[in-house]
Amino acid sequence: MFELLIDAFFLVLAPERLMYLSFGVVLGLMLGILPGVGGVAGLALLLPFTFSMDPVSAFAFMLGLASVAATSDTIPAVLFGVPGTQASQATVIDGHAMARKGEAGRALSAAYVSSVIGGLFGAALLALAVPALRPIMLYIGSPELLACSVLGISMVAVLSGSSPLRGLSVAGLGIMLSMIGSDPQGGSLRWTFGTTYLYDGLPLLPIALGLFALPELCDLAIRRMPIISQSKYNVREGMLTGARDAIKNIWLIFRCSGLGACLGALPGLGSSIIDWFAYGFAARSVKGARETFGTGDVRGVIAPESANNAATSGALVPTIAFGVPGSASMSILLGAFLIHGLQPGPAMLTTHLDITYSMVWSIAIANILGAGVCFALSGQMSKIATLRYTLIMPIILSIVYLGAFQGNRDWGDLFALLFFGVLGWVMKSLRWPRPPLILGFVLGGIIERYMFISTARYSYEWLFKPIVIVLLALAALMILRPFISELLAQRKDGSAGVKIHAPSFRLTDIFTMGLICVLVWMVFEATTYTDMAALGPLIVGWFSLGCLVLSLTNQIFRRPARGDSLAIGQSSSRKEVHLDLVEDYNGLPVGKIILRAGVFFGWMIAFMISMAIIGLIPTVLLFVVVYMRAENREPWKLVLPLAIGATVFVYVVFDLFLAIPWPETILGKLLPVLQMIPSV
Repeated sequence: MFELLIDAFFLVLAPERLMYLSFGVVLGLMLGILPGVGGVAGLALLLPFTFSMDPVSAFAFMLGLASVAATSDTIPAVLFGVPGTQASQATVIDGHAMARKGEAGRALSAAYVSSVIGGLFGAALLALAVPALRPIMLYIGSPELLACSVLGISMVAVLSGSSPLRGLSVAGLGIMLSMIGSDPQGGSLRWTFGTTYLYDGLPLLPIALGLFALPELCDLAIRRMPIISQSKYNVREGMLTGARDAIKNIWLIFRCSGLGACLGALPGLGSSIIDWFAYGFAARSVKGARETFGTGDVRGVIAPESANNAATSGALVPTIAFGVPGSASMSILLGAFLIHGLQPGPAMLTTHLDITYSMVWSIAIANILGAGVCFALSGQMSKIATLRYTLIMPIILSIVYLGAFQGNRDWGDLFALLFFGVLGWVMKSLRWPRPPLILGFVLGGIIERYMFISTARYSYEWLFKPIVIVLLALAALMILRPFISELLAQRKDGSAGVKIHAPSFRLTDIFTMGLICVLVWMVFEATTYTDMAALGPLIVGWFSLGCLVLSLTNQIFRRPARGDSLAIGQSSSRKEVHLDLVEDYNGLPVGKIILRAGVFFGWMIAFMISMAIIGLIPTVLLFVVVYMRAENREPWKLVLPLAIGATVFVYVVFDLFLAIPWPETILGKLLPVLQMIPSV
C-alpha cells in the first residue's frame, strides 16, 4: 500500500497531469471569488472536457478545482462580508470584522494557512482511512445521520450567543422554511401560495446571499465610507501576523480539520453547514471565545476555514467506497467515475487503489498551489477594502444578483434575494442572530427526510441505538447549557429568581410579534395537510412559537441586560455575547440610517426593473454607470472602464462559458410586435 501511495504521487507529478491540476486550481480560485457560483458549477463545466483524458488526469483536473473553491471564497467573505460560496458563511462573522478593523491582510493570511493545513490534514486522513472505509460507513445509517443533524441544530445555542431563545426560535423558522414545497413522502404542497417556483422548495443561494451579503453591503452604503479607512498592518506585516496566528493555533486547525473531514464523509450534510459546526465547536472549546468571537477574533476565521477545506477529502469517502456522493460536487465527480468506466466500491480500494491515492495527492497538491497563489495575491487584494464604496458597490451587487440567480434560474430567486436581504438587515440591526436561521434551513430537509426513513425502517427503536443516544444527549446538553450556566451564575451572584416589572413596550418588539404571526399562520396552514406532511411542521412550529412567546414575554416584562430567556437571571458580571456582526454607524441618527437603507434597497428594485425591461447584461452596464455617477459623481475616466469591464466579464463568464438561460425581457417580447407594425 505504501508503494502504491508513492507510485500515485509520481503519476500526478507527470507534466501533463500537473498542468491539468494547475489549470483546475486557477479555475477554482476564480469561481470561488464569485458569490453564488462555487465549485459545483465549475465541475459541471469541466466534466465534458475530461472525456478524452485518462482517469488520473481527469480527477486531477476536477479535484484541483473542487479543492480550492473553498480557499478563494475567503476573499469576498473577509473584504466585503459577502460569502463567496456556501462554505464561507461562518468566515464572514469574524473575517469581515477584522477587515473593518484594518486587519484584512491578517485575516486572509490566517485563512489561507489554515486552509492549506486543513486540506493537507484531510488528505492525510483520507489516505489513512482507505483500508477502514467500508466497515465504518456500513455502520452509519439514517438514525445516526438524523441524530448528527439534530446535534447540528443544537449548535444554535452557541451561534445565538446571549440570546438562546431567539436563536432556537429563528432556527425553528429556518426549518419551517426548508419544508416549503412538496412533502418528500406524499407530495403534498406546503405554503407554496400556488406558485410553481416554490414547488421544489426555496433554494439555498438567494437565502444565504440575502441574509449575509446584502446586509453588509447595505451597511456599507449607509456609512458611505470605505470598508476600512486605514490598515492596521502594512502588507508584509499583516501577512506574517496572520501566518503566525495560524501556526499558534495549530491544534485548533487539527481539531477542526478532523471535524470537517468526518462531517464531510456523512452524505447529505455538505459544506454549507460544516463551517458552522466548526465555528460553533471553536466557540465552545477555545478559551475566551465567548468574549471575542464575533468581534474580529482570528480564531473565528481559522476554525471554519480549516474545516471546509478538509471536507472535500471527507466527501470522497462515501463517493469512493459506495458510490454515494458526500456533497453536490462529489455527485458530479461520480459522473466522471462512470464516464471513465470506474465502479465505486471494493474495486476502488483494491484493483484501482492507485487511482484512489492519486486523488489524495491531487487534493494535497491543489491545496498547496491554491493557498500559495492566494497568499501571494492577498496583500494586494486587501487594498480593495480601502477603495471608495461607489467604486466597488455596483460591481459586487451585480455579481450577487448573478449568484442568487443560480438558485433555480428563475425570477423567484431575485425576489427571494430581496426579501431575505431586508430580513437579514432587520435581524442584524435588532441583534437577532442570523446563523441559526441558515443552519436550520440547511438541516431542516435532512432532519425530516431521515426521520421518516428511520421511523419507517426501525419504528421508534432507532432512538435506542448507541451512537444515537450519545449524539442526542450531546444535543440536549448543548441546548440547555446556556440556561444552566446562567442559573449557576445567578446562584453565585446571589441574584437567583425571576424579577418581574411593569410591562414596557418598544418599537423593536413589533419584529418579534411579526414572527409570531408568521409562525401562527404556518402552523394553522399545517393543520390542513395530511398527517405525514403535517407532522414535522406542527412539531417544529409549536416549539418555535413557544420560544418566541417566552422571548417576547421576557422582553416586555423583564427587559434583560443580556440574553432574552424568561427564567434566566441578568447577571451583569458576565459580558454579553453576540456571535454576529455588530454595526457602528458613527453616530448617524436613526432616521437617516433608515432612509439610506431604503435608498439601497431602492437601487436593488431598480436593478430588477431594468433587468425585466432590457435584460441582465445590459443592466449591469447601465447600473454601474448610473450608481457611480448618482451616488458620488465619480469621474467618467473611472466609470466607463469599470462599467465596460464588468459587463464584458459577466458576458464572458456567465453567458459564454456557463451559458446561463436568461429570463425573457419585456423589450424582447415587444420587438416582434414592433417589427410587424410597418408591414401592417
